[in-house]
Amino acid sequence: MLKVIEDNSFKNLWEEKANHPLQSWFWGEARKKMGTEILRVAEIKDKKIKNVFQLTLHPLPFFHKKIGYLPRSFFPSDEVLDFLYHFGKKNNLIFIKIEPYEEKSKIKNKKLVLSSHPLFPSWTQIVDLTKSEDELLKSFHPKTRYNIRLAQKKGVIVKEESNEKGFKIFAKLYFDTCRRQKYFGHNYQYHQIVWETLKEKIAHILIAYYQNEPLAAYQIWVYKEVGYYPYGGSSEKFRNFMGANLLMWEAIKFSKKMGAKKFDMWGSLPPNYSPNHPWAGFTRFKKGYNGKFLQMVGSFDLIIDPFFYKLYSLVFPVRELILKIKRQLVF
Repeated sequence: MLKVIEDNSFKNLWEEKANHPLQSWFWGEARKKMGTEILRVAEIKDKKIKNVFQLTLHPLPFFHKKIGYLPRSFFPSDEVLDFLYHFGKKNNLIFIKIEPYEEKSKIKNKKLVLSSHPLFPSWTQIVDLTKSEDELLKSFHPKTRYNIRLAQKKGVIVKEESNEKGFKIFAKLYFDTCRRQKYFGHNYQYHQIVWETLKEKIAHILIAYYQNEPLAAYQIWVYKEVGYYPYGGSSEKFRNFMGANLLMWEAIKFSKKMGAKKFDMWGSLPPNYSPNHPWAGFTRFKKGYNGKFLQMVGSFDLIIDPFFYKLYSLVFPVRELILKIKRQLVF
């Protein structure tokens, strides 16, 4: 049985079953504060909630339609997919993008097609935090260990500043990094809402300093024994002091102390990545911490309106081209 959840009284039951921060109740509350429409669906068996699925619904004014997005959930059963399909038919959806937080496996459901426009990388890197700190450090790439020690010798220090001051420093470094890398990230209001909603639940800000100068800042989430690294930014100043390397090590130790048994780097290229790929730099940086490369099942589209899905698929590359040109003009 499937049930749409609209009552806040289900919050605690929902949290018991949510498998990822993007499926948590409070992430849905953050998205609602941004004006995003939320759909929460519970899969119920023997009068108990078995799995939960939280979707965001996004209007496409040009088409007078919507698209749905189901990030980092369990892989939906056929019953859930049928429910979402019929919901989409009734509510004018073109398709629902589904990106489960599960390892790669064989997909049998014929209603899903492999998405040509994934939002999450299929690969990530996972650091095993059940090891001791000494074992972790010894397992890192020699260059990473050298950079950590160099930062320490130079006098770089890391502080947790999970407060308004810390958020402002983080936001500045994040947007500075976006400009340098010609990346259109979410706007300030988005990040402020996320921080204000998650700060007393799972979100923490760690900042690396050299003589009171912020060198790098990460927002770390610790949720259900897993640490996550969703957002980060760095300064151009004192880059040769390797503050980012020390900061990641401190973020890993911080997550371990908070009870995490794993640390998810949030996204990565596969292990055989090309050194010429735009993501090669941050993949190499993360690889230095000896995480296991893990491939998720991938990105899929549940097609609800085939005609508009084809039309959307034709328009999407044009949109990407416009954004690429805009990056060149803006930056």
